[in-house]
Amino acid sequence: MPLDAERFKWTTWFPLWAKIIGGLFLIPSAFLFLRSYMDNPYLSGLVRIQEERKQRVITDGVYSLVRHPMYLGATFLFIGTPLLIGSLFGLAFGAMLTLLLAARIVGEEKMLANELDGYDDYRKIVKYRLIPFIW
Repeated sequence: MPLDAERFKWTTWFPLWAKIIGGLFLIPSAFLFLRSYMDNPYLSGLVRIQEERKQRVITDGVYSLVRHPMYLGATFLFIGTPLLIGSLFGLAFGAMLTLLLAARIVGEEKMLANELDGYDDYRKIVKYRLIPFIW
């Protein structure tokens, strides 16, 4: 993104309003990352059940809004950062990363439904995986 936005300036023009929106997207990104770690003591970069710690389903805090709030925070980061610095290439890459996250969510949810007690009930309560009112 810096090569696009600053060094080579492949993106020749980017509107100020888009940069402002990008900066604003970083606020919920930081909030969702922070709250995900605070609300879920089992949060891990690896998709696994922590049987040794007696992992349970977390249903409160940001986990009452979407089932994967950390990934929602990452989505805000993937879209907000290239908007803020003005990079169309970064925006395309961010969209691609968001699609990869969506694919990871599908696989992760299958594993959680099969291996974590109470996850099916949680899916009935919290309907949205990543984006509220959409998916």
